[in-house]
Amino acid sequence: MSTVSCGAGWDSSQPALHVRWLAPSVRRMSGRSVLLLAAAAYESDPEGPGVDAGLVLRAAAAAGLGADALDAAERAGLRRTPDGRLRLPGRRRLYEAVDPERRRAAHRLLAAAATGERQRSAGLLHRLLGASYPDAGLGTELAAARGTPHGERSTALAHAARLADDPAVRAERLVAAADHARLAGRPHRARELLDSVGELAVTETVRGRAALVRGLLALRDGPVADARESLLFAAHLCAGPDALEARLGAAEASWALGDREGYREAVGAGPAGVRAVDSVLVDYRVGMAASLGERAGVGRVALRRVVARSVGEREPGALTRAGAAALVAGDVEAACRLGSRALAAARDRGEGAELPRALELLAYGELRSGRHVRARAHAEEGVRAALGAGQRNVLAHQHAVLALVASLDRDVDTVARHAGAAQEVAARHGLAQAATLAQWALARADLARGDAVRAAARLGPLVGGGSRRGHFGVRMLAVPCWVEAAVLAGEPGGAQAALGEFVVWVERGHDPLGPAQLARCQALLAFGNPAVAESRFEEALARHEGAGGDFERARTAALYGKWLRRTRRPARARTLLRDALVAFERCGATVWAGQVAAELRATGAAPADPEPPGRLSELTPQQLRIARCVAKGDTNREVARRLSVSPRTVDHHLRNVFAQLGIRSRVELARLVDHTESPVT
Repeated sequence: MSTVSCGAGWDSSQPALHVRWLAPSVRRMSGRSVLLLAAAAYESDPEGPGVDAGLVLRAAAAAGLGADALDAAERAGLRRTPDGRLRLPGRRRLYEAVDPERRRAAHRLLAAAATGERQRSAGLLHRLLGASYPDAGLGTELAAARGTPHGERSTALAHAARLADDPAVRAERLVAAADHARLAGRPHRARELLDSVGELAVTETVRGRAALVRGLLALRDGPVADARESLLFAAHLCAGPDALEARLGAAEASWALGDREGYREAVGAGPAGVRAVDSVLVDYRVGMAASLGERAGVGRVALRRVVARSVGEREPGALTRAGAAALVAGDVEAACRLGSRALAAARDRGEGAELPRALELLAYGELRSGRHVRARAHAEEGVRAALGAGQRNVLAHQHAVLALVASLDRDVDTVARHAGAAQEVAARHGLAQAATLAQWALARADLARGDAVRAAARLGPLVGGGSRRGHFGVRMLAVPCWVEAAVLAGEPGGAQAALGEFVVWVERGHDPLGPAQLARCQALLAFGNPAVAESRFEEALARHEGAGGDFERARTAALYGKWLRRTRRPARARTLLRDALVAFERCGATVWAGQVAAELRATGAAPADPEPPGRLSELTPQQLRIARCVAKGDTNREVARRLSVSPRTVDHHLRNVFAQLGIRSRVELARLVDHTESPVT
């Protein structure tokens, strides 16, 4: 019989592990021994995703347990995962039900089975847990181990802290354990460990490290003004790399707050003790500070060096930083590549804290590049990751991205839901960037359904001056929407003032789509001078060809086509509107496509794919009224107000209309209504 069999200490009444044993008694006991080994293996990372199957199986083999024991354990609740791990529901109850000596025997087997540098820390921890009287020397050895996942490292350091006689050493290890818990994406555990430092005698350096960890936790989940002060305090107490990390964190907090000068001050300061040869971080600091001032060209060159030197980088945080540099330098494609690499690295290294941030960068980069479907996929995954890691600030940014994507192909309620989720956290935690993006999304949804007056009212304060001004890093991105809304609302005066700042921003090369959008804005503001307007529209289309982005090109073509129709040039207008319709459909912007389809009908154009006439006669009178309103571009809520019914009733009837007519989108419905009721003669 194995030395780790559970014996009398086993409680088979535990719900998660209760089974009907059909095998002989010896096999039953062997299976329970495997369960105990798995439960003991969890102690190296109690909150982890499972335990290393290879480690448990090697320990089981050393105890003389064969394949039948593993089969019995699996029937009792042990589960294998595709990534080579074992999971055990109810493992804590099982572990505590066994007497201490049998638990220690299980840990000794696991310690002997832990091989390789990656399992060194786990092996030392099992040695500690397997010893009746562990000594301080083992704690020192455990604290010095490297190369293990952050969750295991945090557990190891917490155990090593208990073995330290010196309170200062104990505090140092607890703070280090908290930092590894943070990196593993376990903020609650990190805060518990920091709180346990309590009244221990700590050095100034350890105080600085504790402030650094607290600040980084608050940066992801808490008021960012508080995070900045904690990080600046840490920068004052720390030296070398810790001081630099604190400075960069304080700069990031200032960015989230929308404090332009605070950001430049924090990112531009060079703490003492940082190696001059660390050229990547020097370039990053110089580049970001210069890009926000009058030396944008110098900043862009420095930031591009950061991107170029990230080729061999494997650390997720450094890759995310390089991706942010690429965005500011106007290299959106590089930002997307770096975001993908940061995501892969975070997954590989088990850095749960960096996973939501990498997804945020990737979602935002895809949004800027015009790949809205990918942006939605990454933002939705980012929402799940941020929730799992307890990072509400990152969650707010993901909801802001989802609101912007929803403004292309979702009803106004969906946009409002995501924007509201972003704004709720933004208001509590001071997230100016997330709030600006959310308000921009709401305005873009207004534009998509033809409400230019409301869109202009939302955007005016963001892109103008005063206390309600939008975030300095993203407000210029909303200027093209503001100009369009202001012109269509008949109030172009304010847009002309904002355009001057936009010209400077475009010249600094912050966005590859900027030159095309600038020409479009100039065309809109030149409606009183047809020759200039036409020239600027043509320039915008030409610039779009080199910049990419279906959505923005479609917006230019649609606005140009509308203007041509109103200047009585329907043939050229139809060509542009058809191009815009195809582009909107290709990038999934169905709400905008519906608006263009209505404009195309006004030119007298027949739909591209004629439907057989007479199919609308299959609808009930109420269904037909709803279909006609939707075909005009109304949202469900607008149809409900027009017909004095509830939005739920409209949604119900519209689903039946789609099913009865055999169509799948509002665009198809608009084409069918147009062809049936307004045939070209």
